[in-house]
Amino acid sequence: MADINSDALGEIVAPAEVRDIHTLPPVVDARLITVIELLFFAYRDFTRDADAILAKFSLGRAHHRVLHFVDRNPDLRVADLLDILMITKQSLAPVLKQLVDEGWIVQQMGVADRRERRLRVTTKGAGLARRLDRVQATRVAQALEACAPGHEGSVLSFLFAMINGSERGRVEALLPEPGETGR
Repeated sequence: MADINSDALGEIVAPAEVRDIHTLPPVVDARLITVIELLFFAYRDFTRDADAILAKFSLGRAHHRVLHFVDRNPDLRVADLLDILMITKQSLAPVLKQLVDEGWIVQQMGVADRRERRLRVTTKGAGLARRLDRVQATRVAQALEACAPGHEGSVLSFLFAMINGSERGRVEALLPEPGETGR
């Protein structure tokens, strides 16, 4: 699932006038570099426990993301899953095939439109998705407890602000309602 759709790839090379590393522009504000590195380390540790569980089933993070969103959204259309994950059909196909073949997810034709493919987790898939949710929720709960009282809203605001502005409405529609405790 490394096949992310992005228009930003044109910006990855240095400008033509830069001939060596010593002529590159200065590093950005160290405070921002600290946040960037904390995000890298937080993500590394956020995924660590789930990765260990997934490895026991020869699954990876791509499988986890698919399981998570299909579990959260029963009868999710494949087209909607592609939009949520912002990946190509070619990236999703092998991951979804493995999850279906191994009985984690079932795929059915749409009722109104038989060309649609609808996804739903099996009991086995729901069990794994929720086990992964629990280990990650434990880490998130511990981190929120470590914050000063009343700062959870700031954390949520920061994370929401990190999402591209054009995507925020779609993401917000996927989030649980306040007070929802899960499936």
